[in-house]
Amino acid sequence: MSFLDNLMGGGDDPRRQQAMDFVNRYQQGSPYDNISGDEAFGHYQQVSGQVPQDVYQQSAQDAFAQMSPQDRIQFGQMLQQQARQNGVMDNAWDEDDNNYQDPGYLAQVTSRLQQQQPGLLGQLLSGGGGGGGLGSMLGGVSNTGMGGVMGGGSGGVGNMLNNPLAKAALGGIAAMAMRRMMGGR
Repeated sequence: MSFLDNLMGGGDDPRRQQAMDFVNRYQQGSPYDNISGDEAFGHYQQVSGQVPQDVYQQSAQDAFAQMSPQDRIQFGQMLQQQARQNGVMDNAWDEDDNNYQDPGYLAQVTSRLQQQQPGLLGQLLSGGGGGGGLGSMLGGVSNTGMGGVMGGGSGGVGNMLNNPLAKAALGGIAAMAMRRMMGGR
C-alpha cells in the first residue's frame, strides 16, 4: 500500500498518524516554526509525485497564502533566478515581481515545475540543480523571520533545510496536500 493510500484509508496506520502530526504542527504558529527542514523535505518528496495535479496546485496555493507578501516575493525571485540558472522555464516567468505576492500565481509556477519535471522544485531548493541551489542562495537568511538578508552558504540540502522560506514552501505544500488527502479542506 502506498503512502497516499495510507493517507486516504484512515485508521491507525502509523504513517497516517505521522502525517496528521506533521500537518498539525505545520498549522501552529508560523508556517516553519514547528517542523524541521528534514521533515519538510522528506514529506514533500513523499507526496509531490503522488498527488493529483489539482491537489498539488491548491495545496501550494494554501501554503503560499500562509507566507507574507514580502516573503512570497523573495521566494519567487529566488526560485526564478535558480530556475533560470538551471535552464528551466526560461520564458515562462513573469517579469513583474509583484505577481509573486499572489499565492495563486506562485502556486501556478510551482505546479508547472512539478508537472513538467516531477521533483524539480525539491531539487532546485536543495541544491541538486547544478547551480548551488536555492539553499546556497538563502544560506544566510535569518531564522528570526522568513525575510532577511541573503547570505553566502555552502549550498546543498543542509542549508536548504535550515532556510525558513524553503521549509515553509516545501513543508507547506506537503502538509496541505496530506490534509486534503486525509479528507480535510
